[in-house]
Amino acid sequence: MTASRKAALLVLADGRFPAGGHAHSGGAEAAVKAGRITGPGTLEAFCRGRLHTSGLVAAALAAAATAGVDPQALDEAADARTPSPALRATARKLGRQMLRAARAAWPSPELEALAAALPQGAHQPVVLGLTARAAGLTPADAAQVAAYESVTGPATAAVRLLSLDPFAVTAVLARLTADLDDVAARAAVAAANALEEGVDALPAASAPLLDIYAEQHAAWPVRLFAS
Repeated sequence: MTASRKAALLVLADGRFPAGGHAHSGGAEAAVKAGRITGPGTLEAFCRGRLHTSGLVAAALAAAATAGVDPQALDEAADARTPSPALRATARKLGRQMLRAARAAWPSPELEALAAALPQGAHQPVVLGLTARAAGLTPADAAQVAAYESVTGPATAAVRLLSLDPFAVTAVLARLTADLDDVAARAAVAAANALEEGVDALPAASAPLLDIYAEQHAAWPVRLFAS
């Protein structure tokens, strides 16, 4: 990895990148209310399950966009893999915010074309993949960032929601590193297949409880996180 590519990867994966993710819990807020996340152990189980389902799907979509698969086809594939209307709306909101940041950081014709083609916003993993492409990153890099985001959002939210020890939560993320590498590698392989076979080659792992939580959470009159 060249020094410039490594730096771009760090900027994109940095939680301070202004993509709006800090306002979203990735399902953790509803899981806390339901009693499914109560401490570091249950948080780890939640994050691992999210990583291998919605995280894998997001990583594959991002990797495919970086590889050069048609982003509009990928956006349609993302819609088909997101049965919850609340999650679709969240993905597009995050996509709009990320696209705004990406166009400032790494201007490219492909990002401009996506903004023009989907003014309502593309799904965030698709935008992430095109951003990685504009930054000179590889599909594997994009998959790694998407997989990482799928667990750091809930982990960070859980610290705020339950006043968990940040050191214990960091240990949870450290124990997930092997899973993160595995999911990113699987996503990169799927993206390579999608170049030859189309978007149906991408994974469609489901997490029905996350869909249910998202719909419940969207109806709450008072909440700490947007999703």
